[in-house]
Amino acid sequence: MKTRATLIGFTAILMWALLALFTAASGTMPPFQLSAICFLIGSLPGIVVLLARPERLRLLRQPAKVWITGILGLFGYHFLYFTALRNAPAVEASLIAYLWPLLIVTGSALLPGERLKWNHILGTLLGLGGTALIVGRNGVSFDSAYLVGYGAAFLCAFTWAGYSLATRRFEAVSTDVVTGFCIATSILSLLCHLALETTVWPQSGSEWLAVAGLGLLPVGAAFYAWDFGVKNGDIQILGAASYSAPLLSTLVLILSGFAEPSLSIGIACLLVTGGAMLAAKDMIFRKADASPA
Repeated sequence: MKTRATLIGFTAILMWALLALFTAASGTMPPFQLSAICFLIGSLPGIVVLLARPERLRLLRQPAKVWITGILGLFGYHFLYFTALRNAPAVEASLIAYLWPLLIVTGSALLPGERLKWNHILGTLLGLGGTALIVGRNGVSFDSAYLVGYGAAFLCAFTWAGYSLATRRFEAVSTDVVTGFCIATSILSLLCHLALETTVWPQSGSEWLAVAGLGLLPVGAAFYAWDFGVKNGDIQILGAASYSAPLLSTLVLILSGFAEPSLSIGIACLLVTGGAMLAAKDMIFRKADASPA
């Protein structure tokens, strides 16, 4: 069960790898407007399930702390990430924000029944190094003029790590509640859009398809898969493996013609892959030992 749940959680990472491609193809829609639409689309599969099986509506009756954690996790992360990008260069802001896998792995030591081992930490640090090569392949320059953006990026990393770790503590809570988190995030994003942005609609059918793809996968199904994975799978392996998302995202952009290959990407590939395998070595060896001779 744990291995299966970990693999389901990893599908969220695979879907997040499509985020940059779909975002690039979605046109010039402002971020909060895009977030509002995508989270609304992301809630639709859950709504369909609840309509088809109305008895599952009772699973939405959860303590306030569950709802607060979920809404702060999904909306808070995106609000802080967009704030960081508005107030700091994208490269540096993204690099800081992507400290969350490291925070998940180290923070998992505080969870009941979890043990933090050297391979988890080293594997995650290798992944962080690979991510730094990808995000900063054209140079990184931190400037004190962007402290507000850097601060928002740090809070962004702590928010997603905190949400993921807290979700593990709510392992008895059904993943159905993610539907509610998505709806609430859509509403709050709409309010931010109306207050802060000018409405811009997609200009072509392909842009609408990209928006739909965002809502169905990286800003939709991915959150359901991540919720199930961190509750029932190996959260340390998932944390370390999360560094494969920016690598896979870059590879997808290269294959799609939005980016060019480089030596740094190749090195990053080795670092991220090696780090993920190192973090998962205990699970790999357990599977090998359990295989029939």
